[in-house]
Amino acid sequence: MTDLSKKILVTREFPRAGLELLEQAGFKLTLPGQDDPMTPEALIAAAQKHDALMCTLTEKLDAAFFAACSHLDLVSQFAVGFDNIDVAAATAQGIPVGFTPEVMSDATADIAFGLMIATARKMFFLHKSIEKGEWGCFQPNRHLGMELTGKTLGIYGMGRIGYKMAQRCKGAYNMDVLYTSRSPKPEMDAELGARRVSFDELLEKSDVVSAHCVLSQETRGIFNADAFRRMKNSAIFINTARGPVHNEADLIDALTTGAIWGAGLDVSDPEPMDPANPLLSMETVCVLPHIGSATQDSRNGMSVRAAENIIAFYQTGKMPFVVNPEVLGG
Repeated sequence: MTDLSKKILVTREFPRAGLELLEQAGFKLTLPGQDDPMTPEALIAAAQKHDALMCTLTEKLDAAFFAACSHLDLVSQFAVGFDNIDVAAATAQGIPVGFTPEVMSDATADIAFGLMIATARKMFFLHKSIEKGEWGCFQPNRHLGMELTGKTLGIYGMGRIGYKMAQRCKGAYNMDVLYTSRSPKPEMDAELGARRVSFDELLEKSDVVSAHCVLSQETRGIFNADAFRRMKNSAIFINTARGPVHNEADLIDALTTGAIWGAGLDVSDPEPMDPANPLLSMETVCVLPHIGSATQDSRNGMSVRAAENIIAFYQTGKMPFVVNPEVLGG
């Protein structure tokens, strides 16, 4: 039986699909009264009056937060990533952290695939040229992009989203697929003709390098000046993972000096991106405002999954999708 006295702090206006599940289960929800994220101090003050927290990447749950809110039964994150949460601090306080994998894989892979095509054909830059009245007459040697058929795709982090991206590139353009991962993926090798390689080989042989990793100490800033120098000068870099996976100053320099050809970004560091950022005016760069999961299907699925984590915990003591299962004894 669900404990109807449990109070859930919901930090943002999440899709109703998940919130209705919580309400139907009998929980008392406190919904946000503002669009902007709460300050850390306000978040702590509010969380101290609740039993559980439903949050997203804009909330920074650090060691100070968990020290002040050690009473929480759980945190349910409306996101597949959880780099905003000090998981070690949560674990030390015995607080399980839920997340929402899988439901946004197709949506995010679509954005990576779209950015690759848009960058290869300079679509964003040329669209802006129309707005500026610069269409002009046909000029055979201007604004030439690149074709993708038969090129080599390098996936950095062959998880669910990386796999979906590889499927799209193989099916649409018959691209050769290289990838890095902690372990071999024989099923992907068989399906896609993919090959697991070292990071160095991925950089050196790929025409398109697409980042699909979690943000961790290992991956933070891994795409830096040295990595860009090792890539082909005709290569495209795609990042739909997290902004800090690439060093933005190094990326700007690599594009400016011709170390690489182009970049498609759904993430930046910091976010939001400064409107004066030179990346926004480069011919071979396409930037989106972190919309990888921004479809109705994906966001509804994330909301439902975050709610189901809360409901399952209070009904069974378990969570179907949990970052630190050791807290639950599993």
